[in-house]
Amino acid sequence: MGEDVRIGAFAFIGAEVELGAGTEVGAHVTLIGRTRLGADCRIHPHACLGGSPQDRDFQGESTRVEIGARTVCREHVTVNVGTERGGGCTRLGEDNFLMNGAHVGHDCQIGDHTIIASFCGLGGHSIVDDFAVLGAYTGLHQHARVGESVMVAGGAKVSQDVPPFTMVAGDRARIVGLNSVGMHRRRFGEKTRADIKRAFHLIFQSKLQLEAALARVEDEVGGVPEVERLVTFLRKTERGFCR
Repeated sequence: MGEDVRIGAFAFIGAEVELGAGTEVGAHVTLIGRTRLGADCRIHPHACLGGSPQDRDFQGESTRVEIGARTVCREHVTVNVGTERGGGCTRLGEDNFLMNGAHVGHDCQIGDHTIIASFCGLGGHSIVDDFAVLGAYTGLHQHARVGESVMVAGGAKVSQDVPPFTMVAGDRARIVGLNSVGMHRRRFGEKTRADIKRAFHLIFQSKLQLEAALARVEDEVGGVPEVERLVTFLRKTERGFCR
């Protein structure tokens, strides 16, 4: 345990757990397995971090959970350790906010500054990139990826990858627009936002085939880091992506 760690009544802390300085663990919290929390995390009552994967092939291997600094897990949040097949670690970055009842499955990889709202369910091996927001009751299919600065509407069922900077809704989730509010909150400049909007139009609103659209994007707004990340995301997807 780091300095100034506070632990509430009836909390259970396992032998292999590591708690960063200033972390606060609420009453009735269960921290087990090889679980490591960074500094200044806040774990609210009845959360359970480090439980075994919900995977029938798991045989008790020594896998782990790593959670970055200043992450908040509200009541009844559950996060499972990884599996050897999935790389051995379920990882959450820094400054994340998980609301009550959210579940993060084994081997998930969560970036920084995300919001995962109440009762979201993240299937094993799924990925959520920086600054993404998942509305309440979102269901994320195993191995699916949510790109940076995405806004997922409450109740959405996400079975394919979600391109960066978009908003999606529905069952199955479809793109309904650009996440302009999210980009503004990240203080993207006016030109950057305009370049992303142009790329969005070419890829999702024109009648161009995907490769032709990406070529136009690279020709017209190539060199913009955010646009390049969008293009790379689309080219690397293995599940296909929401449209």
